[in-house]
Amino acid sequence: MAREEATSETERAARAVAHDGPSEPSGPTGESWRLVHGAQSAVVVQLGGALRDYVVHGRPLLDAFPAGSAITGGRGQLLVPWPNRVGDGRYDFGGRSLQLPLTEVERNNAIHGLLRWTLWNPLAHAEDALTLGTTLCPQPGYPFLVEVRVEYRLGPDGLSTTVHATNTGTEPAPYGVGQHPYLTVGTELVDSALLTVPARYLLRTDERGLPIGREAVDGTPYDFRTARPIGELHLDTAFTGLDRAPDGRALVRLAHPSGLRGVDLWLGEGTRYVQVYTGDTLAEPGRRRRGVAVEAMSCPPDAFRSGTDLTLLEAGATHVFRWGLSPWGPP
Repeated sequence: MAREEATSETERAARAVAHDGPSEPSGPTGESWRLVHGAQSAVVVQLGGALRDYVVHGRPLLDAFPAGSAITGGRGQLLVPWPNRVGDGRYDFGGRSLQLPLTEVERNNAIHGLLRWTLWNPLAHAEDALTLGTTLCPQPGYPFLVEVRVEYRLGPDGLSTTVHATNTGTEPAPYGVGQHPYLTVGTELVDSALLTVPARYLLRTDERGLPIGREAVDGTPYDFRTARPIGELHLDTAFTGLDRAPDGRALVRLAHPSGLRGVDLWLGEGTRYVQVYTGDTLAEPGRRRRGVAVEAMSCPPDAFRSGTDLTLLEAGATHVFRWGLSPWGPP
């Protein structure tokens, strides 16, 4: 997207109707804002710009975190400037060897970017939309300057999320982005839920969660191109080779065992991979397999080291990343 278009969107956001402030008191995730459109409501928190909750006709579609609690398991968090993992936190870029903080210490990885624990600033708030922004400043391991903003919007088709990242520095920057919602269709465990993932390939990983190869899903337990129950399968798997509709979107579907209702997570502009995680290794045993994390990603795990589908964000350039949730079926 041209920088002029990004600027005009910022100006439009600045003119949006601002309400009197957050809908709930500040807590461990900072301020929070509730969006409403018809029978839909969503809650976004200031910490990391995370999506806390999404409810349609009184039915939760996210295995979310309650008001007043800390975020665990990456729930709803934005993953900037890389999703997933960077092995050893060390990568080479622009003739330099750079070292990121090791935030997955037990596996010696840097995980899920640098903005998860940053308070994002509200730029615009309407009844059905919210724009937050923050600055990713140069720091050890990532000496680049990037302005980031996220817009959440409710509409007739559900919830849409758009992330813009603009390199406001003077040199190119490596960049990736993702987000980490956990979907639910109301089953006690995900085992009976019906999953569809329109992907032709999966990434095989080692014991540290780092890719060691790509292979076709044909003939593997990971072929979800046709809806089927998750069963006892443990998923912490990145998929690619996404089959897309004429509008350019790929749809990951989680359906109730009845097949009569569910939610689609659509992958739009800037999405090339999706990570599906059944939560079997979550630190809280009571939260395991209660929801399915479906993580839209612009690049695969360890892209900072491999360079695979990594965005080279030139000075002045803007990257756009779009995904959303579309509920379906009777109320």
